[in-house]
Amino acid sequence: MFSWAKQQLANVAGTQEPIYGPSAIQSVTEQTKTVPYSEVTKNDLRWVAMESTCVETQTFYMTAESGHLGMAQVIYSNVAGIRTTCQFNTKIFYPGRSQPILWSTDPLTNYGFDDDRLSFHADNLAVTLSEDGNQFTIKSAVNENSIVHLTFTKTAPGFQAGHNGTSTFGTDPNLPWGSMRHVFWPRNRVEGTIITKTEELNFKGHGLFVHALQGMKPHHAAARWNFVEFQSPTYSAVMMEYVTPPSYGSTLVNVGAVARDGEIVLAGCSSSIKHTEVKGDPENDWPEPGAVSLQWAGKTKDGQEVQATMEGTLGDRLDRVDVMAEVPEFLKKIVGGVVGTRPYIYQFSVPMTLKINIGEETTEEKGVVLLEATFIS
Repeated sequence: MFSWAKQQLANVAGTQEPIYGPSAIQSVTEQTKTVPYSEVTKNDLRWVAMESTCVETQTFYMTAESGHLGMAQVIYSNVAGIRTTCQFNTKIFYPGRSQPILWSTDPLTNYGFDDDRLSFHADNLAVTLSEDGNQFTIKSAVNENSIVHLTFTKTAPGFQAGHNGTSTFGTDPNLPWGSMRHVFWPRNRVEGTIITKTEELNFKGHGLFVHALQGMKPHHAAARWNFVEFQSPTYSAVMMEYVTPPSYGSTLVNVGAVARDGEIVLAGCSSSIKHTEVKGDPENDWPEPGAVSLQWAGKTKDGQEVQATMEGTLGDRLDRVDVMAEVPEFLKKIVGGVVGTRPYIYQFSVPMTLKINIGEETTEEKGVVLLEATFIS
């Protein structure tokens, strides 16, 4: 009970958590020892909209045939059950850095959900899941700099690690005080446009959808993150890795998958990422990566062993996001307990080659990688 009380104080006041140790996280990795992954249904896509401290997001990543990269995101946030706020973000990277990054972030008014909590709406915004559960439509006129009309149509099954995609936090597994959950659609057909003040951008191509829920203060759940998305004509790959703060034993959780049209090739918690070169950031002490090595491992549905690898240099970063400067005010309040550090997200995109071995068959395919390395504490 005393540990629970200290944790609740940390949750409300933003103070640093005590050291509970690795036994205080029930990692989704344990689930994957018996169930590597499960395919998601419509029910798995419901907004939870917790009434306690949380950050819940639906994020749509686009890799367009034109060479543009894009992101559209809805954020639902609750601060200690006292105040709930929603935000809509869009970001566009132009091919060859031909134009400055276009970033738009706006608070939402009159937000809500349909009766099944499968679709989200607000003034000038609708994120709608189709009746068959296979397509999202995103329409936004929230910001005149980026008028959004996109569709994401699932071309491979969605998945979550283990049986529910969730890690829980707490000294009593039956009464967890926090959680982390990710649901993925790794491969989608993207159609539609984003209209800026100067042009209409066609985002026809491939995409990734991620529904995430952090049922606690974000900096209490994770100290560092790695996120990787790969899109090529045949394959899509995703990796989401976080390392907990010392409060939970600096535990590493990595969820990854490789998919192609019609099937998940592999998915689970047996993937890994290494920063094989660290160039650092002269403006702070964060170890900005210069090169990476990625590995996915698992089995196909019919039991064939699968190994997939990708490695290469990252080149100049696309962007460095000063989290405390960029995030909405309500998120600053949630992350108010990060003392003496300034979180940064380093974003990169480069061509890379996915090498994949399925049984005796070996394939290589070039594609585009979007990689984010986040340092929080």
